[in-house]
Amino acid sequence: MAQIFGNFINDLPVSDEYLVISFSPNSVARNHRWINYGLSADFLGDYFANFFPGEEIPNSYINRQDTVKASISYVANELLENAMKFSDTSANVPVNISLHLYENQLFILVSNVSEKSVVHTYQLFIEKIINLPIQDLYIQQLESTASNSQVSHMGLLTLIHDYEVDFGWKFEPLAAEKQFIKVNVMANLKF
Repeated sequence: MAQIFGNFINDLPVSDEYLVISFSPNSVARNHRWINYGLSADFLGDYFANFFPGEEIPNSYINRQDTVKASISYVANELLENAMKFSDTSANVPVNISLHLYENQLFILVSNVSEKSVVHTYQLFIEKIINLPIQDLYIQQLESTASNSQVSHMGLLTLIHDYEVDFGWKFEPLAAEKQFIKVNVMANLKF
């Protein structure tokens, strides 16, 4: 049975503009092509920024299109890197990223497959995100990372704290492989 955390929308409305990229489940390809994930995120930022006008943001010298491009690239890169890092290649399932554009907002969906124990640790952290003030958790994790914590979660916290990304998560057991869970992350960016 699927578990949902946060603001995950099971059936997004149809979007006129969307893009889907899948990455091979082959571990050799993933390890040799690490730089390609950042390039893919930059491509997504470039592609979707074109749908936003290039006017300056009021009371600022910042161009709106450049801001959208940088935000999408950063968020997509962080989510893609996490999906790759925590994917279990023995499940032989690709990592997918899709972006769906709506008026003044964009949904980024990333899916991968992880082993149950990895998912359990992730879910415990998600519960902290949901139940604790984000500012307190952000500072707590900064301090923990400074004292050599092995898993920082700072990327995810930065997306929430600095980029005001609204997240939802859906975890689905794989029927054929009981030790694996499909992890679906939904990030909502408002522009």
